[in-house]
Amino acid sequence: MDRLTTLMERFHLKVRGAAVADANLLALSGVTGVPERLVFFPTGGILDAVEGQVILSAQVEWSGQSNPFLAALPPVVDYDLIQSPEAQALVQLMSDEVQGGRCGAQSVVNRLGEVLMVRLLRGQIERGATEPGLLSGLSDARLSRAIVAMHDHPGRLWTNNDLAQEAGLSLSRFCQLFSTEVGETPMGYLRRWRLILAHQDLARGDRVEAVARRYAYGSPEGFSRAFRRAYGIAPVALRRVG
Repeated sequence: MDRLTTLMERFHLKVRGAAVADANLLALSGVTGVPERLVFFPTGGILDAVEGQVILSAQVEWSGQSNPFLAALPPVVDYDLIQSPEAQALVQLMSDEVQGGRCGAQSVVNRLGEVLMVRLLRGQIERGATEPGLLSGLSDARLSRAIVAMHDHPGRLWTNNDLAQEAGLSLSRFCQLFSTEVGETPMGYLRRWRLILAHQDLARGDRVEAVARRYAYGSPEGFSRAFRRAYGIAPVALRRVG
């Protein structure tokens, strides 16, 4: 079970070196100059007082409409690099590339940055969350199996009972725990996830009828009504814009 791959594939990351004022990812060192902390500000707005010397500043763009994982992250994500020599090495390589300005540097920074962000996000899942949301659900070993199943197979005709079996829980316990940890019902989350994916597909030009079938809607009309309620625009209009 992989809790991040589908999210990473559907919401593409782009990482580039940036001035501190424009950055939302900072690597900080202590007096030794060795990278000690990685600080990520998902919604921007770097704090004025950041302790430590900035040895790498970068702008992370995570594309996609209504990225549910990004929305679930706290305002500041702090990752301890001292406990991860591999992540420290990644930061040093990225810093060397940004400062060196050699040909292909941006491509290297982007790829190394994606690996670094996976490590940071993995650590955040392992740490868990204090507020209901996707992060809290993915942090629970039982609920995460059901959430990943929905992420990986959004077009399946899921029922609450199917998802409870994925989680290894009774139906009543699964529904109660899911609502408490994620902040919505399993079917509510599934509907929202399908519409997020549908928005992406329509924006790239897919036909409304095909998207409706892909995400298990009984008819294009039913899909159109649900899409309009969620986004305030008819799916055919978004397809024309895209």
